[in-house]
Amino acid sequence: MRIALAGAGAFGEKHLDGLKNIDGVTVTSIIGRELEPTKKVAEKYGIGHVTTHLNETLARDDVDAVILCTPTQMHARQAIACMDAGKHVEVEIPLSDSWPDAQAVLAKQKETGLTCMVGHTRRFNPSHQFVHNRIKAGEFNVQQMDVQTYFFRRKNINAKGEPRSWTDHLLWHHAAHTVDLFAYQAGKIVDAHAMQGPIHPELGIAMDMSIQLKSETGAICTLSLSFNNDGPLGTFFRYIGDSATYIARYDDLVNGKEEPIDVSQVAVSMNGIELQDREFISAIREGRDPNSSVAKVFDCYRVLGELEKQLG
Repeated sequence: MRIALAGAGAFGEKHLDGLKNIDGVTVTSIIGRELEPTKKVAEKYGIGHVTTHLNETLARDDVDAVILCTPTQMHARQAIACMDAGKHVEVEIPLSDSWPDAQAVLAKQKETGLTCMVGHTRRFNPSHQFVHNRIKAGEFNVQQMDVQTYFFRRKNINAKGEPRSWTDHLLWHHAAHTVDLFAYQAGKIVDAHAMQGPIHPELGIAMDMSIQLKSETGAICTLSLSFNNDGPLGTFFRYIGDSATYIARYDDLVNGKEEPIDVSQVAVSMNGIELQDREFISAIREGRDPNSSVAKVFDCYRVLGELEKQLG
């Protein structure tokens, strides 16, 4: 499997680290916004072809699939371009920053029949997989999810502390993780409400947001998001259920008393990004629809579109 990676930033390197552990995979091309920093990443990972133009890579015959780690506003257009070029594509979350664009990507996937998967990593983190397996076994049912997604990002910098060329978004990026995960664990979302705080004068986005969700099973979710939080960073999920309470922090899991739960045997890796990439590659090889395919996460973007209308 010959992979191209578009986006040589902090998250792109996480994918490259995961791909190293997957048998039969070679990264043959890397695409970045600036040539020199991209060359450095290529040298670090032994990638032979470097470019600043996605179309140049899409024209190559040594690329079977593309992983997109580019700015949010490019995702839908680039995913469609990859499929138009006959390449399978894994597009990092979010699939798009609008409901019409999400619909366009799904239409292209149906037209081409190619694998199109979205990076909804929470479906793959061992912590959330453990909970999902208990739900499927009938041993646990979600009554409420309480989720905090907190960052300190009053300036436009990425996870490596470097200036960003684009603006991140609490609704279309960070809320997408939880909206999809809640539906994955508790059923289709039938009610959703949102409010946001003041718009940042320079970044042009709300720095604080609150979202409430209800699923068809009656479960509820409260999601708090902030770019103003000067404290522990990341997303913390509390599952309150009918038989247990779980707190998930990325790949780790504890119970309601903060006692660790061993999730090392849930999957072949403890790295959610690697497990995500393994699923993408396995789905292509096996000719099947992957978990977090554009079709399977599609309803998340319907909900985000409805919430955006509420926020005005």
